[in-house]
Amino acid sequence: MPVAIQARDLTRHFKTKAGPVEAVRGVSFDIAEGELVAFLGPNGAGKSTTARMLTTLLPPTSGAALIAGHDVSREAASVRRKIGYVGQGTGSGPYHRLLDELLVQGAAQRMDPTAARKRAAELIAMLELDGLEKRDCASLSGGQKRRLDVALGLMHTPSILFLDEPTTGLDPHSRANLWEHITRLRAATGMTIFLTTHYLDEADSMAERVMVMDGGKLIADDTPAALKAGVGGDTLELRFAAAATAEAAAGLAGNIAGVGEIALAETTLRFTAANGEALLPRFVREAAAAGIDVDGASVRRPTLDTVFLNLTGRSLRDAATA
Repeated sequence: MPVAIQARDLTRHFKTKAGPVEAVRGVSFDIAEGELVAFLGPNGAGKSTTARMLTTLLPPTSGAALIAGHDVSREAASVRRKIGYVGQGTGSGPYHRLLDELLVQGAAQRMDPTAARKRAAELIAMLELDGLEKRDCASLSGGQKRRLDVALGLMHTPSILFLDEPTTGLDPHSRANLWEHITRLRAATGMTIFLTTHYLDEADSMAERVMVMDGGKLIADDTPAALKAGVGGDTLELRFAAAATAEAAAGLAGNIAGVGEIALAETTLRFTAANGEALLPRFVREAAAAGIDVDGASVRRPTLDTVFLNLTGRSLRDAATA
């Protein structure tokens, strides 16, 4: 596939009173046209700094990046014509009317006024902002403001869309609604989407590929399924009436092919397996045949947070909150 975004050894250093800070340290990757790639990492990992360099908002300290074939340092104007950018904060003015915001954005992109008005009408319909054209942006709900931000980023019909934590602060319904609109837009246009997010469920369900960043470095890059498969499979948890029964069950688990790490804590047995849902009924049957009664059982599939914990020794959710 043709490459939409290419980064090579990108770095970004900041000077602070406490000394220099290496926010991004030698990041390299390629993103193909039409891909939706999620960029994960806690606050301070360098995600937003990387996105700002790719969108020409911050110059790299060193390294290079090409967006749709244009160099972010030497061809910033050409890059901006190819991309849409939805930042973390609301992009609209609180006392500006919704339609006026879109038309001003069109003028900033040097669109013909007639074409800009037509495009604004298309986006208003597409993002279900009908009837809000004359409303001040301050009076919009959180979900409406974020859909307007997406519309602003799409006014000039870019081929690449950068979404920097687009659903932060939205309630679950508004988050789902915004993603429904973005999914439809992508299906209709085939645009490339670069997403930074703290919401692991978004990355898991929406992205074909996930990149994990920590300490300014890229530490993982693969499909969500491959990343989760790499942490050792599902975790099976079984509960028993007595510690001796749990110990006997642990011995049984150790003799089953495909069982990984086994952990015993009083009356609870945990072990990993590649296909936990298929193994659990078999284990219960073999335990019953051996006179071992299972009081309760569950299977926990690995998550992207499990991946981050495996890679860094800490939870992405906890790190992001901190």
